[in-house]
Amino acid sequence: MTEEKNKNISLPVMEHFYTLQGEGYHQGRAAYFIRLGGCDVGCVWCDVKESWDAEKHEKLKIENLKIKIKETAAPIVVITGGEPLLYNLDEWTHSLQQSGFRTHLETSGAHPLSGSWDWICISPKKFKTPVPENLPKANELKIIVFNKSDFDWAEKFAALVSADCKLYLQPEWEKAGEMTPLIIEYIKENPKWELSLQIHKYINVP
Repeated sequence: MTEEKNKNISLPVMEHFYTLQGEGYHQGRAAYFIRLGGCDVGCVWCDVKESWDAEKHEKLKIENLKIKIKETAAPIVVITGGEPLLYNLDEWTHSLQQSGFRTHLETSGAHPLSGSWDWICISPKKFKTPVPENLPKANELKIIVFNKSDFDWAEKFAALVSADCKLYLQPEWEKAGEMTPLIIEYIKENPKWELSLQIHKYINVP
């Protein structure tokens, strides 16, 4: 695809902002987030339900977004959602990498993978499980723990990712008080897993 055509690809963007990565392996690192609108997974506990309807969000070009990103010192651009794999992200990620940014993906994995990525975080959801061929490509598997049965469910997916994939258990925010002690005990018994907390909510940043 030509560079000129690349500049004309527009996708619905709910919000974009510079902050710290709040979860998982890259927790605490500076990153620029692009949250795409549109989601067909529909988690009942989703904290960004306003992202679900793509029609409510302005379509933006990656070249315009890069102007904003370059105003910051961000080394990483995280594309999240919603569900970002509803869209073909090949040209967006190529453009970002050509400009020297690392590209990170946060996805449920429920749609075929597109894009060129330096890091892929798959967080499977019971409401629409991942496409099987996506799982071996994950650098990070993040399981949201909502109830005790989620530990067995987590192990199902841990068996499907690569041997060097980082494994995280993260309490659902509203049930963190109840689930975090259970996660701690589970990790002590199964140390291949690590704890992920949503530190951005504790330190009150986006």
